Amino acid sequence: MKTYKNMYPELCSYENLELAFRKARTRKTQKEYVIGFGADLENNLMRLKAELDGMTYLPAPQTIFAIRDPKTRRISASHFRDRVVHHALCNAIEPVFEKRFIYDSYANRKGKGTHAAIQRFERFLREASQNERLITANQKTVRFPQEVDGNCIVGYALKADIKHYFDSVDHQILLEIIQRRVRDPRVLWLIKVILGHHKTPLSGKGMPLGNLTSQFFANVYLDEFDQFVKHTLKARHYIRYVDDFVILHRDKALLERWKDEISVFLHGRLELELHHEKTNIIPLRHGVTFLGFRIFAKYRLLKKSNARRIWKRLERFRQRYEKGEMTRKEAVRSLEGWLTYASFADTYNLRRNVVSKFNELFGR
Repeated sequence: MKTYKNMYPELCSYENLELAFRKARTRKTQKEYVIGFGADLENNLMRLKAELDGMTYLPAPQTIFAIRDPKTRRISASHFRDRVVHHALCNAIEPVFEKRFIYDSYANRKGKGTHAAIQRFERFLREASQNERLITANQKTVRFPQEVDGNCIVGYALKADIKHYFDSVDHQILLEIIQRRVRDPRVLWLIKVILGHHKTPLSGKGMPLGNLTSQFFANVYLDEFDQFVKHTLKARHYIRYVDDFVILHRDKALLERWKDEISVFLHGRLELELHHEKTNIIPLRHGVTFLGFRIFAKYRLLKKSNARRIWKRLERFRQRYEKGEMTRKEAVRSLEGWLTYASFADTYNLRRNVVSKFNELFGR
């Protein structure tokens, strides 16, 4: 295993900090705090560089707020200069770990994302329900007559997520995972500073929702789990998106056994546990809810709660618009994002009705 022992000078370089600034301001160029930081960019970056070089850097207090999507989440927004540091850190160490990540980890990675994960799921659904399976005793592929129930597809999905994932990540375990590859003590110092800045009820546990570093560390931490599923369990049809994962197979009993083995691994190795109310084995013919969609063999539906939520969102837009807190252009931009998302399912009539209601509220 290749290790990296002298990464910090590149991390702290002016060029890397400038690149980090450009990434941090993406889709936020009109924000006052971005404009203010950019107005004196060279001096701001040089001050950050001096603090990082001298290992005197301290993050500013975070802004805490709640969002409901639909459940309430506590978001920790970092000061913009700290977001620049987060990008600088990820610029330096992300390539080291990206080489190890499995193909079917889809969150917060270039070229991946929700739509790619759903397309992969549909491919796996077709493959897992085909009339062949591998007999591990003699390593030969044996074909069986396809089991069908009318036009229904055959097979099962182990659909699960991890309970309170971001609040449960253990800092020491995370640092041990990172240290296997990153041996530069100054990089590890910066990671400890960022992790320790987030105050949680349990000391040494948890990462804030909303930070770029949290998204990246989430993949690093659960890569241990990915490797276990792929190389120990040898599950072929496995997809993970943050703490939400699914395994497809024709054999329900095998999935039941894997569920128990997964629970033991998560608890023993990563001090995590499955969310038992959200961990189920589902017949594929019933459709599997994954990443906001209910996916069947030949079509997709938008999850009912997601379809209902858009009407409440339009009402919030209207209220903010009337108070002068949102322009029509901003409302259009947000709606376009939802329409793109919803178009990935069979939602033509719903999208048409939503656009009609939007025009009624805001005018054309």
